[in-house]
Amino acid sequence: MHASPLSWIAFGSALIAAAILVHYLVWRPKLTAQVKVTLIMGLGVLPIMTALIGNMEGLAATEHHAFCGSCHTMDRHLEDANDPDSISLAAIHSRNNKFGDKSCYVCHKDYGMFGYALTKIGGMGHVYYFLTEFMWMDMDEALPKIHIARPFKNENCMQCHTTTGFLWNGVVDHAGLLDDLRAGETSCVSAGCHGYAHPFSKPDEETPSEAEARATEELWKPEET
Repeated sequence: MHASPLSWIAFGSALIAAAILVHYLVWRPKLTAQVKVTLIMGLGVLPIMTALIGNMEGLAATEHHAFCGSCHTMDRHLEDANDPDSISLAAIHSRNNKFGDKSCYVCHKDYGMFGYALTKIGGMGHVYYFLTEFMWMDMDEALPKIHIARPFKNENCMQCHTTTGFLWNGVVDHAGLLDDLRAGETSCVSAGCHGYAHPFSKPDEETPSEAEARATEELWKPEET
């Protein structure tokens, strides 16, 4: 990934602020009005600008696959999402331009007014568990213990699959479970419906068949013109 223009602005601001402070500490000029203004820039304006831009760029970076896969316990999840031949829900959605390199974040984030902040706060919990527990495990030991913090919300699926379109309601199982799906009583990503997003992490007896997964991909594949 290439650094964005904002990153260069933040880097430049930090360098200028550091140069101002080093110049003052080495040369100790008299505190004239001009020097005071320069120090305000070096001690206040430029560092604050650097911090704000750094936070913005840092948060943006957490939306990409590279960040989600930076913990070794997520290696297989990331490999599956990026596998062009995989038929898991995670991989199918990652091949969609709507999700792409941000499929982990787009699918797992919380929606609503405070969704972004709540997602990031929840993510700190993942960091805590990784540093205190999973960091010391190899993949084979960690995989059986990895689980989603709370049941996956159907509302996340319904941001795209609204349950109101005629194609969606044209599926008999959808129409029959409409109220349960909207209420979250039946999960879209259960073994009996579209299957788990990451089936390799579930017991074999709970993993949906390859035919079911392939049917899911074909159902949502755009028609060729």
